Amino acid sequence: MSTVPSEAPEGRHSNTFLRLKKKLERAVGEAIADFNMIEDGDTVMVCLSGGKDSYSLLSILLALRERAPVDFRVIAMNLDQKQPGFPDHVLPEYCASIGVDYRIVTEDTYSIVKDKIPEGKTTCSLCSRLRRGIIYRTARELGATKIALGHHRDDMIETLFLNMFFGGRIKAMPPKLVSDDGEHMVIRPLAYCAESDIARFARGMGYPIIPCNLCGSLENAQRKQIKAMLQGWAQQHPGRIESLSTAMRNVVPSHLADAGLFDFKGLTRDTPVSEGDLAFDPPEMPRAPETVVPLTLRPREGSADGSTCTGSGIDRS
Repeated sequence: MSTVPSEAPEGRHSNTFLRLKKKLERAVGEAIADFNMIEDGDTVMVCLSGGKDSYSLLSILLALRERAPVDFRVIAMNLDQKQPGFPDHVLPEYCASIGVDYRIVTEDTYSIVKDKIPEGKTTCSLCSRLRRGIIYRTARELGATKIALGHHRDDMIETLFLNMFFGGRIKAMPPKLVSDDGEHMVIRPLAYCAESDIARFARGMGYPIIPCNLCGSLENAQRKQIKAMLQGWAQQHPGRIESLSTAMRNVVPSHLADAGLFDFKGLTRDTPVSEGDLAFDPPEMPRAPETVVPLTLRPREGSADGSTCTGSGIDRS
């Protein structure tokens, strides 16, 4: 039997890590409050995959539960889909080590998918449908009132661009939604958390990470393109990703073109419209930081000490 590390007491972590922990807990707390994700008496089933995101979500919810103004229960749930090589002892040992209630569900969806999907074709769609049905069934059995998923801010933004670039829709992952049958409430408490922060937090916690490539499928090429684009923006334009996240919470339907969200046909001069008349105005954009061009002063021709210069003596090279 392998040894799974339990979550270390805060005293064992550096001050930098503790600040990161507080930052993530604050972001999760804000998302929960903004969208009323968890209420008094809720039973929250956390879908634990063995990846950094779901481990972090479970840890943060357990920490917040200790000081939350409402009383709620947390249950960790893992679906063992019988992928070859899946280390089925890791998650039970981990959950037992931190003292959280958990349920391990074993369903051989791997064989079903392999039988139904031809070799070389993507298995994600069928696998997702099977997994969703099992998760909903388990939530019903456990009496869970909320199902918590580990999607973070970057996942939501990537999905937004995937839908815009490849699906022709402005659509992302909502922080909270109801299942199609109206029976289950799904929440994403990491909606305000950056993936980079979660990755740092997971490394500091020393989670027993389970590889995400056990089924042999590769990450969708389109999503990889979007992720690379966003990572490039984050490096070249600090703050852009944060702005995109804020934009998803500040939608102005009257200034888009979806007749289902705004009654353009019924628009009259008496219709109140948010944001007002911008037809002839340039969009208000924040000023880009000014680029400082270093100046090198060359001595004026004929000057021995170089104490003066002329306009032509400015070297911008």
